[in-house]
Amino acid sequence: MRRDQQPAPDRPPADFSHIEIGNNAQRLPLVLCLDTSHSMRGSPIESLNEALRSWTRDLRDDVSLSASVEIAVITFGGQGVNAWQGPYPLPPQARVSPFVSAGAFQPPQLMASGVTLMTEALELAMQIVMARKQELRLSGLQHFRPQICLVTDGIPTDQHGHPTDSWRRLVPVLSREQEQRRFRLYAIGVGGVTSHGAQVLEALAPKFNARLEGFPFRDLLQMMSASASAEQKGAGDEVFEKIFSRFTQRPAWEH
Repeated sequence: MRRDQQPAPDRPPADFSHIEIGNNAQRLPLVLCLDTSHSMRGSPIESLNEALRSWTRDLRDDVSLSASVEIAVITFGGQGVNAWQGPYPLPPQARVSPFVSAGAFQPPQLMASGVTLMTEALELAMQIVMARKQELRLSGLQHFRPQICLVTDGIPTDQHGHPTDSWRRLVPVLSREQEQRRFRLYAIGVGGVTSHGAQVLEALAPKFNARLEGFPFRDLLQMMSASASAEQKGAGDEVFEKIFSRFTQRPAWEH
């Protein structure tokens, strides 16, 4: 993992990622894969930070979600791709899980700079989901189908900020992983993402992609909560499609 150059508390407590949920509830890993590149500076990143704080409070008030959902944050911007354990950026190659129980989750304070290493961020998201599922199995705990939510206002670039087609290597991998129900991927373009950016998101997540005007981060996080609740109830695919459709038609989204 490469580390973003973003201010944060010095380090996480050694046992932060192993907070006990308090029972043997079936876990639901949820990864937020967030674009924090230069184009997100100003009101977009401020809006994202405020939405994360509000969502954190909502999760703590939801007994069911706070007891089973585990949250990890990945950002791509600054000097690269970074995994966060709550408010703490993890150092490169950290052997600590970034997942934190929803009841104890504290959001990071994000800043925007740098390039859009979307491909590498998604690869890291898949890696940490796979690692967490293995940890849960070794602990004798079951899990629901994990969720990954990619949010961006741009197109994938290389480390120098040049547009890249490296994301194409992910398409067959993501298709196979989702066919085998190893996770569910949402890919959301915000802030007037270009038509090319929308095409990338559609290729990465054919069933759950959207191109939205503005920066509706609060609605987006509420949609993720609704999806997590449906997952807990064993809902069929048509339920998730309905939830997502209602979110993309935001005037109909009930707060």
